[in-house]
Amino acid sequence: MNWDEIEGKWKQVVGKVKEKWGKLTDDDLAWIKGKKDQLVGKVQERYGYEKAKAEDEVNAFARDCKCD
Repeated sequence: MNWDEIEGKWKQVVGKVKEKWGKLTDDDLAWIKGKKDQLVGKVQERYGYEKAKAEDEVNAFARDCKCD
């Protein structure tokens, strides 16, 4: 799934995001609003990842997402 689709279906995708990254709070997810850069930043912050690792995880999530 490309990121535009994920952003457009953010309310449906939130559950999958919570499954993947349980340390993200509801406030985090409301703030992210489907924006890829914000998700990368919050994953980096909450999990202590380097930016490249957070980007890789978010890209893998988008690629593998069965969020229909």
